[in-house]
Amino acid sequence: MLSAARNSRKLSVNSHLIIRYLSTEISSSSSSSSDLQNLPPPKHPDSSPKPRSRSSLYPRPRPAHPSHYPPLQDLPPTFGRNQLLPVSNSTRALLESIVTQFDAPIRYAFAYGSGVFEQDGYGASASTSSTGNTTVNKPIGPNAPMLDFMFAVTHPAHFHSINMHQHPSHYTLHSRIFGADYVSAVQAIAPGVWFNTLVPMNGVTIKYGVTTIDNLCSDLLNWNTLYLAGRMHKPLRIIKDDARVRLTQQVNLTSAVRAALLTLPETFSETELFERIASISYNGDPRMVLPAENRGKVGNIVRKQGPQFKELYHRLVVGLPGVYWPANLQHIQQDVSPQARSLHLRKLPVNLIFHLKRTYGVQSKEEENQYWVRLASDQKLPEMLNREIRTIVRQPATIQTLKGIVSAGLGKSLQYSTAKISKWWRGSAATKSESS
Repeated sequence: MLSAARNSRKLSVNSHLIIRYLSTEISSSSSSSSDLQNLPPPKHPDSSPKPRSRSSLYPRPRPAHPSHYPPLQDLPPTFGRNQLLPVSNSTRALLESIVTQFDAPIRYAFAYGSGVFEQDGYGASASTSSTGNTTVNKPIGPNAPMLDFMFAVTHPAHFHSINMHQHPSHYTLHSRIFGADYVSAVQAIAPGVWFNTLVPMNGVTIKYGVTTIDNLCSDLLNWNTLYLAGRMHKPLRIIKDDARVRLTQQVNLTSAVRAALLTLPETFSETELFERIASISYNGDPRMVLPAENRGKVGNIVRKQGPQFKELYHRLVVGLPGVYWPANLQHIQQDVSPQARSLHLRKLPVNLIFHLKRTYGVQSKEEENQYWVRLASDQKLPEMLNREIRTIVRQPATIQTLKGIVSAGLGKSLQYSTAKISKWWRGSAATKSESS
């Protein structure tokens, strides 16, 4: 009996020690029982730190720096500097002031379109200014072009929940009724973007799209839909930067160069290169066959944004094998041998390669190098590339056009379409008058 009592008391002490050990999170496993018993008691709940304020739970976006971008910690300081395109001080201040008004967390944000960089045929509606060799729109005034933004977020339902509470007027009535989960579910449908359009902010009208950081980076790498990657082939202004997007965007720009080179002859102008790159995202877009986009939109973009295109692509082009493009010349030469072209072909994005292999057939018994050289020597390769790019673009672009009716509502959709048709009509009339 004495032994049993002693064992029982020992078990009780050990259990007590284990409980005290777990509750106080002692890092050392060799503490004695006296040390454990002499530990100070846990703090009273009243002395615990106060909960963080709302501004800590819902942080505002990090402000962009006016004169330069801070180096990204995960990348070399100069990596991707070609992506940091300058704009006028007034445009920069306006873009940053708009983004900082969103309380919902944003990982990456950029502005694009005619409201940021001038396009031929639309410059008369907004005043312009020049900064160095860069001419940009100052989107100020009631007749200025609508400002286009794209926000990449980590958790879309979280973003829409906060944003819907802060800016309920940005969303249609049925979107507010069904809530943030409904909005994020519609957003997830390919190409994975939700747009709020015709939103008045800071005296201008904006449209902003919301996507996930994963969806954005995946499209930049693989060209799953080319909806986001194609928009980022053209000049844009980064407002909130992110190392992961900076890296994948550099891959996206290089892929656009490779695809364009495969459709161009041995000698061509830089304007031809820029137009070929800018046209990638418009191949297969249903809006191009409707009176919603100017047929000469690609030319309008390149004519006014040539310096920005050169800043984006020149260093990438001269870094590729077999391409000769001195900075002071406007003509480019490339090696068009099947061996040289096969190096570009095999490094195209995964989804485009998948579509090409579906057309040409997978390699059988031939070696991998021989397979790519055989495809690169096909005279119809440029035509096949354009056809497969149209196939990639067509369905997601059509779906997103239909999603616009859901996200914007019928009234805003009609208003937006009317404005697009009006812009198309003015652009077409200006083109006809110039040609006559």
